[in-house]
Order: sequence, then C-alpha cells, then structure tokens
Amino acid sequence: MAMAWIFTGMIVISVIFGIYNGTMDEVSAAALNGANDAITLCISLLGVICLWSGVLEVMDQSGLSKKLAAVFRPFLKKLFPDAAKDPVTLSAISANISANLLGIGNAATPLGIQAAKRMAKGCNGIASDSLCRFIVLNTASIQLIPATVAGVRAACGAAQPFDILPAVWFSSVLSVFAGLFSAYIFQHLRRKNR
Repeated sequence: MAMAWIFTGMIVISVIFGIYNGTMDEVSAAALNGANDAITLCISLLGVICLWSGVLEVMDQSGLSKKLAAVFRPFLKKLFPDAAKDPVTLSAISANISANLLGIGNAATPLGIQAAKRMAKGCNGIASDSLCRFIVLNTASIQLIPATVAGVRAACGAAQPFDILPAVWFSSVLSVFAGLFSAYIFQHLRRKNR
C-alpha cells in the first residue's frame, strides 16, 4: 500500500513540475516510453523465468532436487534444529535454498512461504530464532546462477549477461555470512536480555 502512495506522489509531482516548467509534452512522452520499456522488459523476463522454472520442474521430476536437498540436510539440521523434526518443513527449506542457488527467486518464494508458515506454527505470533535465520538466509541467498539478473541484463542489451558471476558469488556469500552472523548476535542479545 505504501508503494502505491509513493508512486502516486511521484506521478503527481512529475505532472506539477511538467505544468510549471511547460514540459508536459516531454512528461507524457517519457511516461509512454517508460510503459513501453516496462512491457518489453517483462516479456523478455518471462522467457527467462519460464526457462528456469522448467529447469526446476525437470529437476523435481527427475529426483535431482531431492538429491540436492539430501546434500543440504546435514547443514540445515544444524542451522534449523526446530525444523529438522519436521521432514516436510526441511524439504521446503531445502527446495527454497536450491531455487535461490539457481537464481530463481520467483520459484523460491512459494517454497519459502510454505517453510515459514510451517516454522511459525506454535510461535504465538513471535518469530522463533530458526524462523529468523531462515528469513535471513532466504533474503540474502547465495546464488550460483543469477538467472533473473542475467535475464534483465540480456533484455537491456548486455553482450555477456553472465559476466557478473564472480561479483555475484562474492557478494552473495558475503551477505549470507553477514546476515547469519547478525542473526546469531541478535539471538544471543535477546536471550541475554530476558
């Protein structure tokens, strides 16, 4: 809701300044060009999202996602001891992390919501430490293949959309460790203040 007010405010301010400066023709042309560019970008991204969602479905149908989840399971049991008791929750977390590794945030979101809902049961409206760590891990997420970002770069005319890989790997690993370390610190501070 807040974003709707922000965008409405931006449009109103643009129109007011366009009228004040006598540049309403340029404001109108920019709005139409922006709408055209947005549609072009969305259609370009649609192909990338369909491709990687299909890859994720093939991984799921072939059993590869379950094997990938099994690889993550020992690490996830230590990171999320509460969720380790529920195989469905642990499976959703594993699938979410797998989708994020492949850079398919759109496919990871429903899995993350499913895992978070299951983890929130019995919390009485207060997020558990495991849930907070999961949200941090989901938000920061290490990406091996930044499919969506590469799709945006390709749609914008980048000659080599995947040349950002080293920077993405470095920054995503760094952000995950910083996020998990912060969650760990806040968890201990909260327990200390009880």
